[in-house]
Amino acid sequence: MSKYIGAIDQGTTSTRFIIFDRNGQIVGLSQKEHTQIYPKPGWVEHDAEEIWANTRAVIAGALEKSGLTAIDFAAVGVANQRETCLLWDRQTGKPLSNALVWQDARTDQIVKRLAAEGGRDRLRVKTGLPLATYFSGLKLNWILANVPGARERATSGDALFGTIDSWLLWNLTGGVDGGVHVTDVTNASRTQLMDLATLSWDDDLLELFGAPRACLPRIVSSSEIYGAARAPLAGAPIAGVLGDQQAALFGQACLRPGEAKNTYGTGNFMLMNIGEKPFHSTCGLITTVAYKLGNLSAVYALEGSIAITGALVQWLRDNLGVIQVSAEVETLARTVEDNGDVYFVPAFSGLYAPHWKEDARGVVCGLTRFANKGHIARAALEATAYQTREVLDAMVKDSGVAIRELRADGGMVVNELLMQFQADLLDAPVVRPRVIETTALGAAYAAGLAVGYFQSPQEIVENWGIDKRWLPQMNEERRRRLFGAWRKAVDRSLGWAS
Repeated sequence: MSKYIGAIDQGTTSTRFIIFDRNGQIVGLSQKEHTQIYPKPGWVEHDAEEIWANTRAVIAGALEKSGLTAIDFAAVGVANQRETCLLWDRQTGKPLSNALVWQDARTDQIVKRLAAEGGRDRLRVKTGLPLATYFSGLKLNWILANVPGARERATSGDALFGTIDSWLLWNLTGGVDGGVHVTDVTNASRTQLMDLATLSWDDDLLELFGAPRACLPRIVSSSEIYGAARAPLAGAPIAGVLGDQQAALFGQACLRPGEAKNTYGTGNFMLMNIGEKPFHSTCGLITTVAYKLGNLSAVYALEGSIAITGALVQWLRDNLGVIQVSAEVETLARTVEDNGDVYFVPAFSGLYAPHWKEDARGVVCGLTRFANKGHIARAALEATAYQTREVLDAMVKDSGVAIRELRADGGMVVNELLMQFQADLLDAPVVRPRVIETTALGAAYAAGLAVGYFQSPQEIVENWGIDKRWLPQMNEERRRRLFGAWRKAVDRSLGWAS
Protein backbone atom coordinates (compact mmCIF):
# COMPACT_ATOMS: atom_id res chain seq x y z
CA MET A 1 0.00 0.00 0.00
CA SER A 2 1.14 3.56 -0.70
CA LYS A 3 2.66 5.17 2.37
CA TYR A 4 1.35 8.73 2.25
CA ILE A 5 -1.71 10.93 1.95
CA GLY A 6 -1.68 14.50 0.69
CA ALA A 7 -3.87 17.56 0.84
CA ILE A 8 -4.25 20.76 -1.11
CA ASP A 9 -5.03 23.53 1.38
CA GLN A 10 -6.31 26.40 -0.75
CA GLY A 11 -6.76 29.37 1.57
CA THR A 12 -7.64 33.04 1.31
CA THR A 13 -4.07 34.27 0.99
CA SER A 14 -2.08 31.23 -0.13
CA THR A 15 -2.15 27.67 -1.41
CA ARG A 16 -0.27 24.78 0.16
CA PHE A 17 0.30 21.13 -0.58
CA ILE A 18 1.09 19.09 2.52
CA ILE A 19 2.10 15.43 2.67
CA PHE A 20 1.29 13.37 5.79
CA ASP A 21 2.22 9.93 7.03
CA ARG A 22 -0.16 7.51 8.75
CA ASN A 23 0.40 9.20 12.12
CA GLY A 24 -0.63 12.59 10.77
CA GLN A 25 2.94 13.92 10.79
CA ILE A 26 4.10 16.26 8.03
CA VAL A 27 6.72 14.84 5.66
CA GLY A 28 6.56 17.51 2.95
CA LEU A 29 5.13 20.99 2.41
CA SER A 30 5.18 23.76 -0.16
CA GLN A 31 3.30 27.08 -0.06
CA LYS A 32 2.73 30.04 -2.36
CA GLU A 33 0.76 33.26 -1.84
CA HIS A 34 -1.61 34.70 -4.43
CA THR A 35 -2.64 38.26 -5.22
CA GLN A 36 -5.38 40.03 -3.25
CA ILE A 37 -7.41 42.24 -5.57
CA TYR A 38 -9.45 45.18 -4.22
CA PRO A 39 -11.21 46.94 -7.15
CA LYS A 40 -13.45 49.08 -4.90
CA PRO A 41 -14.06 49.57 -1.17
CA GLY A 42 -15.67 46.38 0.15
CA TRP A 43 -14.84 44.39 -3.00
CA VAL A 44 -12.36 41.49 -2.74
CA GLU A 45 -11.36 39.29 -5.68
CA HIS A 46 -8.91 36.51 -6.59
CA ASP A 47 -7.54 35.41 -9.95
CA ALA A 48 -8.70 31.78 -10.15
CA GLU A 49 -6.15 30.96 -12.85
CA GLU A 50 -3.38 32.18 -10.55
CA ILE A 51 -4.75 29.92 -7.80
CA TRP A 52 -4.73 26.91 -10.15
CA ALA A 53 -1.19 27.71 -11.33
CA ASN A 54 -0.05 28.03 -7.71
CA THR A 55 -1.74 24.72 -6.87
CA ARG A 56 0.27 22.93 -9.55
CA ALA A 57 3.43 24.68 -8.37
CA VAL A 58 3.08 23.75 -4.69
CA ILE A 59 2.28 20.12 -5.53
CA ALA A 60 5.43 19.94 -7.63
CA GLY A 61 7.39 21.76 -4.92
CA ALA A 62 6.33 19.42 -2.12
CA LEU A 63 7.07 16.35 -4.26
CA GLU A 64 10.53 17.65 -5.05
CA LYS A 65 11.32 18.51 -1.43
CA SER A 66 10.13 15.12 -0.14
CA GLY A 67 11.56 13.03 -2.97
CA LEU A 68 8.16 11.43 -3.56
CA THR A 69 6.15 10.81 -6.72
CA ALA A 70 2.44 10.35 -7.42
CA ILE A 71 2.73 6.59 -6.97
CA ASP A 72 3.58 7.10 -3.28
CA PHE A 73 0.10 8.48 -2.48
CA ALA A 74 -2.84 6.42 -1.31
CA ALA A 75 -5.14 9.42 -1.81
CA VAL A 76 -5.26 13.20 -1.94
CA GLY A 77 -7.81 15.55 -0.36
CA VAL A 78 -8.78 19.17 -0.93
CA ALA A 79 -9.62 21.85 1.64
CA ASN A 80 -10.66 25.26 0.37
CA GLN A 81 -11.71 28.78 1.26
CA ARG A 82 -15.43 28.20 1.15
CA GLU A 83 -17.73 30.95 -0.13
CA THR A 84 -15.24 32.26 -2.70
CA CYS A 85 -16.75 31.39 -6.09
CA LEU A 86 -16.57 31.86 -9.84
CA LEU A 87 -18.06 30.96 -13.23
CA TRP A 88 -15.83 29.46 -15.89
CA ASP A 89 -16.23 28.39 -19.51
CA ARG A 90 -16.79 24.65 -19.96
CA GLN A 91 -15.03 24.57 -23.34
CA THR A 92 -12.00 26.79 -22.71
CA GLY A 93 -11.60 26.45 -18.94
CA LYS A 94 -11.26 30.22 -18.62
CA PRO A 95 -13.02 32.09 -15.78
CA LEU A 96 -15.62 34.62 -16.92
CA SER A 97 -14.35 37.03 -14.27
CA ASN A 98 -12.22 37.09 -11.16
CA ALA A 99 -13.46 34.94 -8.31
CA LEU A 100 -15.54 36.82 -5.71
CA VAL A 101 -13.98 36.21 -2.29
CA TRP A 102 -15.95 35.28 0.81
CA GLN A 103 -15.07 38.67 2.34
CA ASP A 104 -16.55 40.56 -0.62
CA ALA A 105 -19.46 42.83 0.37
CA ARG A 106 -20.72 44.04 -3.02
CA THR A 107 -24.03 42.20 -2.60
CA ASP A 108 -25.05 44.30 0.42
CA GLN A 109 -27.92 46.00 -1.41
CA ILE A 110 -29.32 42.64 -2.52
CA VAL A 111 -29.16 41.49 1.10
CA LYS A 112 -31.08 44.57 2.24
CA ARG A 113 -33.74 44.10 -0.43
CA LEU A 114 -34.31 40.42 0.34
CA ALA A 115 -34.29 41.07 4.09
CA ALA A 116 -36.86 43.87 3.66
CA GLU A 117 -39.12 41.47 1.79
CA GLY A 118 -39.04 38.65 4.34
CA GLY A 119 -36.59 39.28 7.15
CA ARG A 120 -32.89 38.50 7.52
CA ASP A 121 -33.65 35.00 8.83
CA ARG A 122 -36.21 34.05 6.18
CA LEU A 123 -33.99 31.21 4.87
CA ARG A 124 -32.60 29.90 8.18
CA VAL A 125 -35.01 26.99 8.54
CA LYS A 126 -34.03 25.55 5.17
CA THR A 127 -30.37 26.60 4.92
CA GLY A 128 -29.19 27.32 8.48
CA LEU A 129 -27.90 30.69 7.25
CA PRO A 130 -29.01 34.31 7.61
CA LEU A 131 -29.10 36.59 4.60
CA ALA A 132 -25.59 38.04 4.35
CA THR A 133 -23.01 39.08 1.79
CA TYR A 134 -20.85 36.19 3.06
CA PHE A 135 -22.51 33.32 1.21
CA SER A 136 -21.86 32.38 -2.41
CA GLY A 137 -25.40 32.16 -3.82
CA LEU A 138 -25.68 35.94 -3.79
CA LYS A 139 -22.24 36.23 -5.36
CA LEU A 140 -23.45 34.03 -8.22
CA ASN A 141 -26.49 36.28 -8.55
CA TRP A 142 -24.19 39.31 -8.89
CA ILE A 143 -21.95 37.62 -11.48
CA LEU A 144 -24.96 36.59 -13.58
CA ALA A 145 -26.33 40.13 -13.51
CA ASN A 146 -23.08 42.02 -14.11
CA VAL A 147 -20.72 39.91 -16.25
CA PRO A 148 -21.68 40.17 -19.93
CA GLY A 149 -23.08 36.90 -21.29
CA ALA A 150 -22.80 35.11 -17.94
CA ARG A 151 -26.50 34.38 -17.44
CA GLU A 152 -27.02 33.03 -20.95
CA ARG A 153 -23.98 30.76 -20.75
CA ALA A 154 -24.82 29.55 -17.24
CA THR A 155 -28.42 28.79 -18.24
CA SER A 156 -27.27 26.73 -21.23
CA GLY A 157 -24.64 24.89 -19.16
CA ASP A 158 -21.79 26.37 -21.19
CA ALA A 159 -20.52 28.07 -18.04
CA LEU A 160 -19.88 26.16 -14.81
CA PHE A 161 -20.31 27.57 -11.32
CA GLY A 162 -18.38 26.51 -8.30
CA THR A 163 -16.64 27.36 -5.10
CA ILE A 164 -12.88 26.86 -5.16
CA ASP A 165 -13.14 23.13 -4.40
CA SER A 166 -15.14 22.66 -7.61
CA TRP A 167 -12.65 24.72 -9.63
CA LEU A 168 -9.68 22.73 -8.35
CA LEU A 169 -11.35 19.32 -8.68
CA TRP A 170 -12.43 20.07 -12.25
CA ASN A 171 -8.89 21.06 -13.18
CA LEU A 172 -7.20 18.28 -11.21
CA THR A 173 -9.27 15.62 -12.96
CA GLY A 174 -8.75 16.89 -16.50
CA GLY A 175 -10.46 20.26 -16.91
CA VAL A 176 -11.77 20.62 -20.47
CA ASP A 177 -10.70 17.00 -21.05
CA GLY A 178 -13.26 15.26 -18.84
CA GLY A 179 -12.90 17.20 -15.60
CA VAL A 180 -15.36 16.22 -12.84
CA HIS A 181 -17.76 19.01 -11.83
CA VAL A 182 -18.74 18.34 -8.20
CA THR A 183 -18.84 20.02 -4.80
CA ASP A 184 -19.04 18.38 -1.39
CA VAL A 185 -21.89 18.91 1.06
CA THR A 186 -19.88 21.22 3.34
CA ASN A 187 -19.21 23.68 0.54
CA ALA A 188 -22.71 23.31 -0.89
CA SER A 189 -24.14 24.19 2.53
CA ARG A 190 -22.42 27.58 2.27
CA THR A 191 -24.04 28.63 -0.99
CA GLN A 192 -27.50 29.21 0.56
CA LEU A 193 -28.85 27.17 -2.36
CA MET A 194 -28.87 23.75 -0.65
CA ASP A 195 -31.52 22.36 1.69
CA LEU A 196 -29.76 21.24 4.89
CA ALA A 197 -32.20 18.37 5.40
CA THR A 198 -32.17 16.87 1.90
CA LEU A 199 -28.55 17.82 1.02
CA SER A 200 -29.68 18.79 -2.48
CA TRP A 201 -30.14 21.97 -4.51
CA ASP A 202 -33.54 23.45 -3.69
CA ASP A 203 -35.81 24.69 -6.48
CA ASP A 204 -37.32 27.53 -4.42
CA LEU A 205 -33.88 28.79 -3.43
CA LEU A 206 -32.61 28.56 -7.00
CA GLU A 207 -35.57 30.62 -8.15
CA LEU A 208 -35.09 33.23 -5.40
CA PHE A 209 -31.40 33.70 -6.24
CA GLY A 210 -31.85 33.32 -9.99
CA ALA A 211 -29.37 30.43 -10.11
CA PRO A 212 -29.61 28.17 -13.19
CA ARG A 213 -29.44 24.49 -12.23
CA ALA A 214 -27.49 23.74 -15.44
CA CYS A 215 -24.37 25.50 -14.15
CA LEU A 216 -24.31 23.94 -10.69
CA PRO A 217 -21.97 21.12 -9.63
CA ARG A 218 -23.23 17.72 -8.46
CA ILE A 219 -23.30 17.48 -4.64
CA VAL A 220 -21.22 14.62 -3.23
CA SER A 221 -20.03 13.44 0.18
CA SER A 222 -16.85 14.68 1.85
CA SER A 223 -15.12 11.30 1.61
CA GLU A 224 -15.33 9.24 -1.59
CA ILE A 225 -13.30 8.78 -4.76
CA TYR A 226 -14.24 11.56 -7.19
CA GLY A 227 -11.69 10.77 -9.87
CA ALA A 228 -8.02 10.24 -10.63
CA ALA A 229 -5.67 13.19 -10.74
CA ARG A 230 -3.71 14.23 -13.79
CA ALA A 231 -0.08 15.38 -13.62
CA PRO A 232 1.74 16.15 -11.39
CA LEU A 233 -0.27 13.69 -9.26
CA ALA A 234 -1.12 11.42 -12.18
CA GLY A 235 -3.26 8.48 -11.09
CA ALA A 236 -3.60 9.43 -7.42
CA PRO A 237 -7.23 9.19 -6.23
CA ILE A 238 -8.82 12.53 -5.32
CA ALA A 239 -10.97 11.24 -2.49
CA GLY A 240 -11.69 13.91 0.13
CA VAL A 241 -13.15 17.42 -0.03
CA LEU A 242 -14.08 19.68 2.88
CA GLY A 243 -14.52 23.39 3.29
CA ASP A 244 -11.47 24.59 5.19
CA GLN A 245 -13.16 25.12 8.55
CA GLN A 246 -14.98 21.80 8.47
CA ALA A 247 -11.66 20.21 7.50
CA ALA A 248 -10.06 21.77 10.58
CA LEU A 249 -12.88 20.43 12.78
CA PHE A 250 -12.25 16.96 11.33
CA GLY A 251 -8.48 17.31 11.64
CA GLN A 252 -8.87 18.36 15.28
CA ALA A 253 -10.77 15.09 15.86
CA CYS A 254 -13.88 16.93 17.07
CA LEU A 255 -16.02 13.95 16.11
CA ARG A 256 -18.41 13.89 19.08
CA PRO A 257 -21.26 16.34 19.76
CA GLY A 258 -20.10 19.22 21.96
CA GLU A 259 -16.48 19.18 20.83
CA ALA A 260 -15.31 22.50 19.35
CA LYS A 261 -12.33 24.06 17.62
CA ASN A 262 -11.30 27.58 16.65
CA THR A 263 -9.16 28.29 13.61
CA TYR A 264 -7.05 31.45 13.72
CA GLY A 265 -6.37 32.38 10.12
CA THR A 266 -7.24 35.25 7.80
CA GLY A 267 -10.50 35.22 9.72
CA ASN A 268 -11.52 33.15 12.74
CA PHE A 269 -13.93 30.26 12.56
CA MET A 270 -15.27 28.42 15.57
CA LEU A 271 -17.20 25.21 14.97
CA MET A 272 -18.96 22.90 17.40
CA ASN A 273 -20.03 19.39 16.42
CA ILE A 274 -23.79 19.07 17.10
CA GLY A 275 -24.34 15.56 15.72
CA GLU A 276 -26.64 14.20 13.03
CA LYS A 277 -29.61 16.47 13.66
CA PRO A 278 -29.25 20.17 12.81
CA PHE A 279 -30.79 22.87 14.97
CA HIS A 280 -30.93 26.57 14.28
CA SER A 281 -29.19 29.28 16.23
CA THR A 282 -31.03 32.02 18.09
CA CYS A 283 -27.77 33.80 18.99
CA GLY A 284 -26.30 34.86 15.66
CA LEU A 285 -24.50 31.64 14.75
CA ILE A 286 -25.04 29.57 11.62
CA THR A 287 -25.86 25.91 11.14
CA THR A 288 -23.71 24.11 8.59
CA VAL A 289 -22.79 20.62 7.44
CA ALA A 290 -19.66 19.52 9.33
CA TYR A 291 -18.87 16.48 7.19
CA LYS A 292 -20.39 13.45 5.50
CA LEU A 293 -18.37 10.26 5.21
CA GLY A 294 -19.46 8.26 2.16
CA ASN A 295 -22.95 6.84 2.62
CA LEU A 296 -23.13 7.60 6.34
CA SER A 297 -25.44 10.29 7.69
CA ALA A 298 -24.25 13.87 7.56
CA VAL A 299 -22.91 15.44 10.76
CA TYR A 300 -23.75 19.09 11.46
CA ALA A 301 -22.07 21.96 13.28
CA LEU A 302 -22.79 25.36 14.77
CA GLU A 303 -20.37 27.96 13.47
CA GLY A 304 -19.33 31.45 14.38
CA SER A 305 -17.50 33.19 11.52
CA ILE A 306 -15.29 36.26 12.03
CA ALA A 307 -14.15 38.05 8.89
CA ILE A 308 -10.94 39.78 9.98
CA THR A 309 -8.36 38.44 12.45
CA GLY A 310 -5.04 37.43 10.88
CA ALA A 311 -5.94 39.73 7.99
CA LEU A 312 -5.64 42.64 10.43
CA VAL A 313 -1.99 41.75 11.05
CA GLN A 314 -1.48 41.65 7.28
CA TRP A 315 -3.12 45.08 7.07
CA LEU A 316 -0.68 46.48 9.64
CA ARG A 317 2.12 45.02 7.50
CA ASP A 318 0.97 45.83 3.98
CA ASN A 319 -1.15 48.99 4.35
CA LEU A 320 0.55 50.80 7.22
CA GLY A 321 4.06 49.36 7.21
CA VAL A 322 4.01 49.12 11.02
CA ILE A 323 5.75 45.72 10.76
CA GLN A 324 7.80 44.15 7.99
CA VAL A 325 6.71 40.52 8.45
CA SER A 326 3.64 39.21 10.26
CA ALA A 327 5.63 37.45 12.98
CA GLU A 328 6.92 40.83 14.21
CA VAL A 329 3.50 41.80 15.57
CA GLU A 330 4.01 39.79 18.76
CA THR A 331 7.42 41.36 19.43
CA LEU A 332 5.96 44.84 18.88
CA ALA A 333 2.94 44.12 21.08
CA ARG A 334 5.25 42.97 23.89
CA THR A 335 6.93 46.41 23.99
CA VAL A 336 3.95 47.63 26.05
CA GLU A 337 2.45 46.19 29.24
CA ASP A 338 -1.17 46.38 28.09
CA ASN A 339 -3.34 47.86 25.35
CA GLY A 340 -3.17 51.42 26.77
CA ASP A 341 -7.01 51.46 26.62
CA VAL A 342 -6.85 51.17 22.80
CA TYR A 343 -9.41 48.93 21.05
CA PHE A 344 -9.40 48.00 17.36
CA VAL A 345 -12.63 46.73 15.76
CA PRO A 346 -11.59 45.42 12.30
CA ALA A 347 -14.99 45.60 10.61
CA PHE A 348 -13.40 46.20 7.21
CA SER A 349 -16.28 44.48 5.39
CA GLY A 350 -18.88 44.55 8.15
CA LEU A 351 -19.18 42.31 11.19
CA TYR A 352 -20.03 38.61 10.89
CA ALA A 353 -21.11 36.40 13.80
CA PRO A 354 -22.77 37.07 16.12
CA HIS A 355 -23.67 40.58 14.91
CA TRP A 356 -24.22 40.21 11.13
CA LYS A 357 -23.95 43.94 10.46
CA GLU A 358 -22.95 44.82 6.90
CA ASP A 359 -22.99 48.54 7.75
CA ALA A 360 -20.19 48.28 10.35
CA ARG A 361 -16.71 49.55 9.47
CA GLY A 362 -13.35 49.42 11.18
CA VAL A 363 -12.65 51.76 14.10
CA VAL A 364 -9.83 52.37 16.57
CA CYS A 365 -11.11 53.65 19.91
CA GLY A 366 -9.48 55.10 23.01
CA LEU A 367 -6.55 56.88 21.33
CA THR A 368 -4.61 59.42 23.40
CA ARG A 369 -1.15 61.00 23.03
CA PHE A 370 0.06 58.12 25.22
CA ALA A 371 -0.77 55.50 22.55
CA ASN A 372 2.03 54.24 20.32
CA LYS A 373 2.51 51.58 17.68
CA GLY A 374 3.01 48.94 20.37
CA HIS A 375 -0.49 49.65 21.70
CA ILE A 376 -1.88 49.48 18.15
CA ALA A 377 -0.19 46.09 17.62
CA ARG A 378 -1.49 44.79 20.95
CA ALA A 379 -5.01 46.07 20.22
CA ALA A 380 -4.91 44.32 16.83
CA LEU A 381 -4.02 40.99 18.46
CA GLU A 382 -6.54 41.43 21.25
CA ALA A 383 -9.29 42.12 18.67
CA THR A 384 -8.99 38.48 17.63
CA ALA A 385 -9.53 37.30 21.21
CA TYR A 386 -12.47 39.65 21.86
CA GLN A 387 -14.27 38.53 18.69
CA THR A 388 -13.66 34.90 19.64
CA ARG A 389 -15.14 35.53 23.10
CA GLU A 390 -18.30 36.96 21.50
CA VAL A 391 -18.72 33.84 19.37
CA LEU A 392 -18.01 31.45 22.23
CA ASP A 393 -20.57 33.18 24.45
CA ALA A 394 -23.17 32.77 21.68
CA MET A 395 -22.24 29.13 21.16
CA VAL A 396 -22.58 28.29 24.85
CA LYS A 397 -25.94 30.08 25.03
CA ASP A 398 -27.22 28.32 21.90
CA SER A 399 -26.08 24.83 22.76
CA GLY A 400 -26.36 24.88 26.53
CA VAL A 401 -22.92 23.19 26.57
CA ALA A 402 -20.08 24.80 28.50
CA ILE A 403 -16.76 24.58 26.67
CA ARG A 404 -14.25 22.72 28.83
CA GLU A 405 -11.37 23.71 26.55
CA LEU A 406 -10.92 25.37 23.17
CA ARG A 407 -8.88 23.48 20.57
CA ALA A 408 -7.02 26.09 18.56
CA ASP A 409 -5.32 25.80 15.18
CA GLY A 410 -4.25 27.96 12.26
CA GLY A 411 -1.32 30.28 11.66
CA MET A 412 -1.90 32.59 14.63
CA VAL A 413 -1.62 29.86 17.29
CA VAL A 414 2.16 30.29 17.25
CA ASN A 415 1.55 33.71 18.82
CA GLU A 416 2.04 32.98 22.52
CA LEU A 417 0.84 36.42 23.65
CA LEU A 418 -2.45 36.00 21.80
CA MET A 419 -3.04 32.47 23.05
CA GLN A 420 -2.49 33.46 26.70
CA PHE A 421 -4.78 36.49 26.34
CA GLN A 422 -7.39 34.25 24.70
CA ALA A 423 -7.36 31.84 27.64
CA ASP A 424 -7.55 34.78 30.05
CA LEU A 425 -10.50 36.34 28.25
CA LEU A 426 -12.42 33.05 27.96
CA ASP A 427 -11.56 31.90 31.49
CA ALA A 428 -10.96 28.48 29.92
CA PRO A 429 -7.91 26.53 28.72
CA VAL A 430 -6.76 26.98 25.11
CA VAL A 431 -5.08 23.94 23.59
CA ARG A 432 -2.70 23.80 20.61
CA PRO A 433 -2.40 20.36 18.97
CA ARG A 434 0.90 18.74 17.99
CA VAL A 435 0.04 19.23 14.32
CA ILE A 436 -1.34 22.74 13.76
CA GLU A 437 -1.97 22.22 10.02
CA THR A 438 -5.33 20.71 10.88
CA THR A 439 -7.15 22.07 7.82
CA ALA A 440 -4.96 20.11 5.42
CA LEU A 441 -4.87 17.19 7.83
CA GLY A 442 -8.68 16.96 7.94
CA ALA A 443 -8.91 16.82 4.13
CA ALA A 444 -6.16 14.20 4.03
CA TYR A 445 -7.96 12.13 6.69
CA ALA A 446 -11.22 12.23 4.68
CA ALA A 447 -9.35 11.07 1.58
CA GLY A 448 -7.57 8.33 3.52
CA LEU A 449 -10.84 6.99 4.93
CA ALA A 450 -12.35 6.81 1.45
CA VAL A 451 -9.64 4.47 0.14
CA GLY A 452 -9.14 2.36 3.28
CA TYR A 453 -5.82 3.95 4.26
CA PHE A 454 -7.56 4.49 7.60
CA GLN A 455 -10.08 1.89 8.71
CA SER A 456 -12.19 4.14 10.96
CA PRO A 457 -12.43 7.67 12.38
CA GLN A 458 -11.13 6.28 15.68
CA GLU A 459 -7.65 6.30 14.15
CA ILE A 460 -8.02 10.07 13.70
CA VAL A 461 -8.90 10.47 17.38
CA GLU A 462 -5.88 8.38 18.37
CA ASN A 463 -3.58 10.54 16.22
CA TRP A 464 -4.61 13.79 17.93
CA GLY A 465 -2.30 15.05 20.69
CA ILE A 466 -1.54 18.23 22.66
CA ASP A 467 1.50 20.40 22.01
CA LYS A 468 0.74 23.16 24.54
CA ARG A 469 -2.05 24.25 26.88
CA TRP A 470 -2.61 27.84 28.10
CA LEU A 471 -4.47 28.28 31.39
CA PRO A 472 -6.34 31.48 32.36
CA GLN A 473 -4.46 33.83 34.70
CA MET A 474 -6.60 37.00 34.61
CA ASN A 475 -8.87 38.00 37.48
CA GLU A 476 -12.58 38.38 36.82
CA GLU A 477 -12.71 42.14 37.45
CA ARG A 478 -10.12 42.90 34.77
CA ARG A 479 -11.74 40.43 32.36
CA ARG A 480 -15.11 42.12 32.78
CA ARG A 481 -13.64 45.62 32.37
CA LEU A 482 -11.73 44.78 29.18
CA PHE A 483 -14.64 43.01 27.54
CA GLY A 484 -17.02 45.83 28.49
CA ALA A 485 -14.73 48.37 26.80
CA TRP A 486 -14.57 46.15 23.71
CA ARG A 487 -18.35 46.13 23.47
CA LYS A 488 -18.39 49.93 23.59
CA ALA A 489 -15.91 49.98 20.71
CA VAL A 490 -18.10 47.60 18.70
CA ASP A 491 -21.07 49.94 19.21
CA ARG A 492 -19.00 52.77 17.70
CA SER A 493 -18.37 50.72 14.54
CA LEU A 494 -22.05 50.13 13.73
CA GLY A 495 -24.03 52.03 11.11
CA TRP A 496 -21.01 53.65 9.49
CA ALA A 497 -21.72 52.55 5.90
CA SER A 498 -25.09 53.88 4.82
